[in-house]
Amino acid sequence: MESATVNSPQLTTVNAPLRSRRSPLKLHNNNNITFKSSTKFSVRASAVGGGDSAVTLLDYGAGNVQSIRNAIRYLGLHIKDVQTPEDILNAKRLIVPGVGAFAAMMDVLNRNGMAEALHTYIEKDRPFLGICLGLQLLFESSEENGPVKGLGLIPGVVGRFDSSNGCRVPHIGWNSLKVKKDSVILDDVANSHVYFVHSYRAVPSEENEEWISSTCNYGIDFISSIRRGNVHAVQFHPEKSGGKFHIFNVGLSILRKFLLPNSSITKKPLEGKATKLAKRVIACLDVRTNDNGDLVVTKGDQYDVREQTEENEVRNLGKPVELAGQYYIDGADEVSFLNITGFRDFPLGDLPMLQILRYTSENVFVPLTVGGGIRDFTDANGRYYSSLEVASEYFRSGADKISIGSDAVYAAEEYLKTGDEISFRYLFRLCYFLPSSTDKNRKEQLRTNIQSLWESVVVSIDPRRQYLTSPYEIGFKSVKVRNLGPNGEEYAWYQCTVNGGREGRPIGAYELAKAVEELGAGEILLNCIDCDGQGQGFDIELVKLISDAVSIPVIASSGAGKAEHFSDVFSETNASAALAAGIFHRKEVPIQSVKDHLLKKGIEVRI
Repeated sequence: MESATVNSPQLTTVNAPLRSRRSPLKLHNNNNITFKSSTKFSVRASAVGGGDSAVTLLDYGAGNVQSIRNAIRYLGLHIKDVQTPEDILNAKRLIVPGVGAFAAMMDVLNRNGMAEALHTYIEKDRPFLGICLGLQLLFESSEENGPVKGLGLIPGVVGRFDSSNGCRVPHIGWNSLKVKKDSVILDDVANSHVYFVHSYRAVPSEENEEWISSTCNYGIDFISSIRRGNVHAVQFHPEKSGGKFHIFNVGLSILRKFLLPNSSITKKPLEGKATKLAKRVIACLDVRTNDNGDLVVTKGDQYDVREQTEENEVRNLGKPVELAGQYYIDGADEVSFLNITGFRDFPLGDLPMLQILRYTSENVFVPLTVGGGIRDFTDANGRYYSSLEVASEYFRSGADKISIGSDAVYAAEEYLKTGDEISFRYLFRLCYFLPSSTDKNRKEQLRTNIQSLWESVVVSIDPRRQYLTSPYEIGFKSVKVRNLGPNGEEYAWYQCTVNGGREGRPIGAYELAKAVEELGAGEILLNCIDCDGQGQGFDIELVKLISDAVSIPVIASSGAGKAEHFSDVFSETNASAALAAGIFHRKEVPIQSVKDHLLKKGIEVRI
């Protein structure tokens, strides 16, 4: 990349500590983290397995399984964790959720003798539900970091989606199902959207046709669920495919059909109208402590979260768990928490943020993203925590995805400087995973494992517009802008920032996006400091620049002020999702109003 000198009067490096306004954190008897469902339901469960309400769960230790635990408990059942292969063989109902890499999962199952036990259990037609990787492991093999052998119960090879046909990989979001007859657990979800997040898929063939209970189209038709007798598996995530009516809708309905086949509910789910991948509407909650130590949702104006008053207090727009629960009921497709400045210096000591995730995931069955403070650090007792440990704690507390910002910028800079893809270890300080040798195969395996982790990572880009009189003024990608600069400039480049927008870096948003895509990031959250809190619409030039440049999903953020801004960004760019905060917090534009408007414009959304 051509070198460039960055001269920005707007951005300076700030080295002073940001603790002068911090007060001791208080939760006041947990009043700030409560949630009450407005939905009433009635489940009448039959006796299953002689009255035994336990569900056996095989958690092999990767990613977020807290959500499936919460969903099972929500249905009134208990969980028994698999400790030995005998636990699998003795299970009355077995669920295998899968998050992470196929090779890593099969390695764990084979080393512990559980792969053979699973094969035997399924061959005997025992009640089984596999989720995501729990479906893929049933096939003969996977190309992910492979070929790697699976259980070999279903003919076929699990391969990667092809992004050359215009599909963004990973396949993230709410897509539709083509349900076949006798699917059993999918009986109540016809024409509804369900939530997917994966880069690999199995395809239908004559050899595996008898297993297929539904397919989904994403560039090609792929297998979205299988069923043979009591054996079921789904590529999507039912525990994340919730809706307004909770137990009556989609994801929990699927789990209920499997776990409580003789149960009844007082209301049938609404018939959907899903036909393809939907555009996502995401509610974002900026969370921090105020000056009294209370945990609040706030919102910035160009990243300034303090009121312009004599008191200069932190803007308080509500309680995190309550707002997240309300947005779920209102129809948000995802909920994103951003842990900002107030207490991100001590991530694992940041118990309130972990509590927010735990409490929210108990009632909110759509994807949860958390960002802020996910980095390596040493606590007051001198104990070192890697970024990987910090991220894992968020996953285990209920996060489905994590968002990083500043560290991604530093990692991309290092990668562009050295050209060494393994330098991406900087992002999670994975030095202790690195081999001492320079064996190319070992390095490639490491790179693939890192990429598998990063499929669950959203890279948050915080750029500021820098105007140019000519597109050749600087060695970064620039665009021609609709609104001229202060001195009539017709062009601009987007300088990336770190530390909450306080420090500019010598890298553009375009260059950063391309770098993190090459390094395996799963998604990009594209902010814009200039538009933040202005309510004048998303920065269309920026969103188009980035969404055209990469083949991973892009979330447009910053600037939404009315429903029309969502249709504008979806119509004029290749954004996969759009995020808003303030207009939802202040109830200026309800989420449902945004979706109703998008439907009228012919833009598919989940309803």
